[in-house]
Amino acid sequence: MCANFKPLTLLQLQQLRLPQIDFAYTEEVYPMGSCPLLFQAEQQMEWREVMFGLVPKWATDLSVAKHTYNARQETILQKPSFQASALKYKFGVIPVTEFYESKYIENKPQRWGVRRKDGNAFFIAALYEIAKVDQQIIRSASMLTMDAIDHPMMKVFHEPGNVKRSVIVIPQQRLHEWLNWKSPNIQNFVEGFPVDEFTCLHVPKEKLVKSSPQLNMFE
Repeated sequence: MCANFKPLTLLQLQQLRLPQIDFAYTEEVYPMGSCPLLFQAEQQMEWREVMFGLVPKWATDLSVAKHTYNARQETILQKPSFQASALKYKFGVIPVTEFYESKYIENKPQRWGVRRKDGNAFFIAALYEIAKVDQQIIRSASMLTMDAIDHPMMKVFHEPGNVKRSVIVIPQQRLHEWLNWKSPNIQNFVEGFPVDEFTCLHVPKEKLVKSSPQLNMFE
């Protein structure tokens, strides 16, 4: 699962020639934090500031986002939190510089970062929703994940065992196809990212920022 990541930078935004982002966001995001989401509006791609952790329309408070920041692609049509969004094709991407996973060394979790070798941002597939909670409009999103038991890089992360997951990375050349996809069946996009284009390294967690809601997962 991915519970922590760094969104794209202004320089990366310019390099990708994407529309400008007109709101501020933090350099590092945890569940219930805000981040930029790119989606397809009627005629063009647009940005929205969203909460990391999907808040379904039936939610009565925002705490559900602590458990919905990742959505297994295999079960989005069965899970009440994600079903409505998937059936309405609410697909977007969260562009990131780096995302973090736990790697167990001597039975202790270490935080490792996964990034592109060329330093460019990349697009993680997302499912988004707009809900109203306590008279407040909440825009939120979840990263879509896939089985990674056979992925050369991602299979070494997470707790020891047979459950290995990876975010779904949308290649830049398929970005428009994904953002305009009109089917709840997304199997066509479920593919492990190319290992030769990515690298991973140990990134010890920095001190927590009190004003930012975070999950204390790593040593």
